[in-house]
Amino acid sequence: MAAVILVRIDNRLIHGQIIETWLPYTGAQRVFVANDELVHDVLQQEIMSLAIPQTVDSFFVSVEGLSRAVEDNGYGEGHDVIILFSNCSDARRAFDAGFGFDILNVGNVHYSPGKRQVSPSVALSDEDESCLRHLSRKGVELDFRCVPNDQVQVRF
Repeated sequence: MAAVILVRIDNRLIHGQIIETWLPYTGAQRVFVANDELVHDVLQQEIMSLAIPQTVDSFFVSVEGLSRAVEDNGYGEGHDVIILFSNCSDARRAFDAGFGFDILNVGNVHYSPGKRQVSPSVALSDEDESCLRHLSRKGVELDFRCVPNDQVQVRF
């Protein structure tokens, strides 16, 4: 039986930190990118897939379709998986739609005007903070780390 071993918010989705640190750290064999825009952008999917080692399968799915996609392409074959969201609201939507997780790694959320920098790699808007508080109240542990060997920077 497979396990979801990392659920992460990272607005960059698949990039060097995922490939070079999180994949080796977790040993995951599958990466699921849950993003409603990317699911329709085949060119961006191909570009991101090129960065992933050939031993790791990648799947680009809608946020609402995540649970089914992981069941159909992850659990049944005994592969450990990483789930990537580009933002807090997508993670909340997936959780509220029935994709349960105990820990949410908040790895990278770019700064923009109106956001508060809460760690070196995470800046949150009021909406982001509300979203994370919602998940925390539901029992999700929030883990603010950019890479696996970082100490947890912020507790919500």
